Amino acid sequence: MSTPPQSGPDALPTPAQSVLLLIDHQPLPYLYSHRPTTVFGNVLSLAKAAEACRVPTVLTTSTEEHSGPLLQPLQALFPDRGPITRTVTDPWQDRRAVDAVQATGRKNLVIAGLYTETCVTLSALHAADEGYAVHVVTDACAGVTAEAHELAVRRMALAGVVPVTRAAVGTRWAPHRTRNQQLLATLVPEAGA
Repeated sequence: MSTPPQSGPDALPTPAQSVLLLIDHQPLPYLYSHRPTTVFGNVLSLAKAAEACRVPTVLTTSTEEHSGPLLQPLQALFPDRGPITRTVTDPWQDRRAVDAVQATGRKNLVIAGLYTETCVTLSALHAADEGYAVHVVTDACAGVTAEAHELAVRRMALAGVVPVTRAAVGTRWAPHRTRNQQLLATLVPEAGA
């Protein structure tokens, strides 16, 4: 399977090429880089697009006893799929998460999660090292501070991970406005007008 180029009009993978990894979208404290409601709204839009476009989605949580359960609206989108609950910081160090991604047979990994500077960055860097084309949806991620988030995004970009937004992924996954108007409006609210 070929991966799309890292730049140009075909830089983002199509739904048929993508697998989505959603990391720790839980009611975690200490998220100050973005408003939590904005991040959670963006991740729900991304998850709805993945479900509508049949993009395989892997859900993870960090220890639920400390961080709480997966956000209920997100779990409701995937009622038959529970999250992989980890005790390690890096989801890519949990064999179950890696196996779930590998089982899709897709080499284009789209990641969103909490915290940008730890769980997201570590997973993105490890996956890229293993040959995945990795895109991180930065507005569906958050960090402890704005600086921590921004430095993590820069670190990933320097390693070849491509930072993107929910809207960019959404318009790639649902490019035909007339066929996908409702989905496009969810992903890019200004397009629904």
